[in-house]
Amino acid sequence: MNAENSISDGTLALVTGAGSGIGKATAEALAGLGCRVLLAGRRAEPLEALADEIGDAARPCVLDVTDAAAIAGIVEAQDADWRVIDILVNNAGHDPGGRSRFDQGTADDWAATIETNVIGLIRLTHAVIPGMLERGRGHVVNMGSVAGIRPYASGTAYVASKHAVHGFSECLRRDYAGKGIRVTEIMPGIVVTDFAETRWDSKDVAAEFYAKFEDVLEPEDIARTVAFAVSQPAHMVISQLVVVPSSQK
Repeated sequence: MNAENSISDGTLALVTGAGSGIGKATAEALAGLGCRVLLAGRRAEPLEALADEIGDAARPCVLDVTDAAAIAGIVEAQDADWRVIDILVNNAGHDPGGRSRFDQGTADDWAATIETNVIGLIRLTHAVIPGMLERGRGHVVNMGSVAGIRPYASGTAYVASKHAVHGFSECLRRDYAGKGIRVTEIMPGIVVTDFAETRWDSKDVAAEFYAKFEDVLEPEDIARTVAFAVSQPAHMVISQLVVVPSSQK
């Protein structure tokens, strides 16, 4: 078997939710491996700041994963030498109104969670996969969650979305077995990012939430797992990685 690292200089990765948290850390980690990185996210300013930090190996790409038309044209919208996407990291996530009992949230909030976490992920993967198939190589990394295998009360829509990501990832990997396309699902536990602040629109509430845990993960912890998975030789695939704080039972 060829045990060479599957990353080479110029390997192109598309990372969603790259403006902050896990996405930002992942983009930095992949750039550190020698990848070029398309930094996708809804807000231009943090993407441009990160692109400036990384340098010529990164480009900002404003993208809302709930915009079906934008996703469908995402590959063609890039310059020719930035269309050959070797690695797709589906990291963008959403959970408005999360950690609430089902009847205490709104149907619109729950639907928005599914729209971003599941439908957007499926649409973007569908847009990128044809190029990978044509070239006979590629790697899709889906950011799941331990919530996808360990349900909890007050997480109906979010847990449902991550169960969907888990099932989608498992089936996708089987669809492309033997075709040069690898699929990895990363399932983190509690990670300190601005995700909780966005969920509740409150820094104080987010801080109180994280303070409940004995220890937590950092975005860089998850970025290292992505870098590990994509840098393995082509004949092997890290199908799943569950990453939790050492104190979690």
